[in-house]
Amino acid sequence: MARLLSIDFGKKRTGIAVTDDFQIIASGLTTVDTSKLMDFLKDYFSKEKVEKVIIGEPKRLNNEPSEITPLLNEFIDKFHKQFPNMPVERIDERFTSKIAFQTMIDSGLKKKQRQNKALIDEIAATIILQDYMNQ
Repeated sequence: MARLLSIDFGKKRTGIAVTDDFQIIASGLTTVDTSKLMDFLKDYFSKEKVEKVIIGEPKRLNNEPSEITPLLNEFIDKFHKQFPNMPVERIDERFTSKIAFQTMIDSGLKKKQRQNKALIDEIAATIILQDYMNQ
């Protein structure tokens, strides 16, 4: 089998999580500057077999697209051109950043560690991936 990879897309930073080869466990991989995301993915896909990419779709509480949706759509268009055979699935990502922050508190991270926004993005990507696997 191959891995699943999830993306918590952001204007500045993007959190990335992956499964193991058997798609049992979701783990945070890293956080990448969004401007370098496509290069990171090219490199990662050349080293690891990925079956599908799951992208968090930001929505407002009333289910309307958020302000970042046009940037996300632009990224997905570029992604499809770069990786035409890689399936992409969107999943609702509402509250994942809040859940990620609460997870950091619950796991006993100190305040200074909880201020690491990159870590929040990586945990949010992991939550997105775990939610997808639970469906």
